[in-house]
Amino acid sequence: MRALMLHEKNRMSIEEVEPVGSPGPGEVRIAMHTVGICASDVHYWTDGKIGPFVVEAPMILGHEGAGTVLEVGEGVTYLAPGDRVAMEPGVPDPTSRAVKEGNYNVDPGVQFWATPPVHGCLADEVLHSAAYTYKLPDSLSFAEGALIEPFAVGMYAATKAEISPGDVAAVVGAGTIGIMTALAARAGGASTVYISDVLPQKLALLDGLEGIVTVDATKEDLGQRVREATGGWGPQVVFEATGAAPAYKDLWSLPAPGGRIVLVGMPVDPVPFDIATAQSRGVSLETVFRYANVYQKAIDLAASDAVDLSRFVSETFAFDDSVGAFERFLEGRPTDVKIQIAL
Repeated sequence: MRALMLHEKNRMSIEEVEPVGSPGPGEVRIAMHTVGICASDVHYWTDGKIGPFVVEAPMILGHEGAGTVLEVGEGVTYLAPGDRVAMEPGVPDPTSRAVKEGNYNVDPGVQFWATPPVHGCLADEVLHSAAYTYKLPDSLSFAEGALIEPFAVGMYAATKAEISPGDVAAVVGAGTIGIMTALAARAGGASTVYISDVLPQKLALLDGLEGIVTVDATKEDLGQRVREATGGWGPQVVFEATGAAPAYKDLWSLPAPGGRIVLVGMPVDPVPFDIATAQSRGVSLETVFRYANVYQKAIDLAASDAVDLSRFVSETFAFDDSVGAFERFLEGRPTDVKIQIAL
């Protein structure tokens, strides 16, 4: 079968690999249909590593996937050949303490697609745990199914924020994850979600979405804009979705008194934390790493009228042009949200 194989920094190609074989107990064999490109895939290609994760052996890329079940293993009764599915890319060790405590996203032994040395899903077929494979309703396309993975990050962020109906939320950064977080926060009960970015073209992609207000960070301050709209109070929830060091300078004073900050973006280097400001204003802090226990909810929400993920698929490339898709990602076009590959 074919797979997009990364051999080392700046060297990847489509090549023939050994077929995956038949599924074992609790597994399913899936024909891949659509895979989204994530920034992590690109970093492994351009840098050969992300933090402690280093590409030391050939690795198949891709972790945002949707496809069709071809075969089910022993004990799998809730999936059948022909089912259209989306796959949660991280499979934890079921015996780990993290799993038992409900935090399987931080299981040190998790097998996460396209995280060295684990192969990803940019291949004709994959084997995957049935427990982390979810049926797609007829109302969702394969493209939307592949977008469930980043949407799950936004869902988890909104869950960690403990949004109450009517809360005002603010999102710093309108990249893919920032947009997904804004959608989830709005659907989760926020009366208004303000989202800022330095690229007006990116913000324009959110035009027409009820309850989401865009703020051009090159022209106005996000905190000031929200305070003006809330009688000087500010947002009850703030999501930081850039990971960019400058965003943290005034972050601790952005929420309303007693509000909450949810850190979704991950900085490359340590950033300052103004503890005194956070303490004196009663601000609480939550962090997000991937997601846990939200994948089915993300699918259900995406299938409702509350969220339309399809508008954020910027372009789809043929599998044979996978390298071109990665090159397009590197262009950083301000109107691009999600680049996908169709197999």
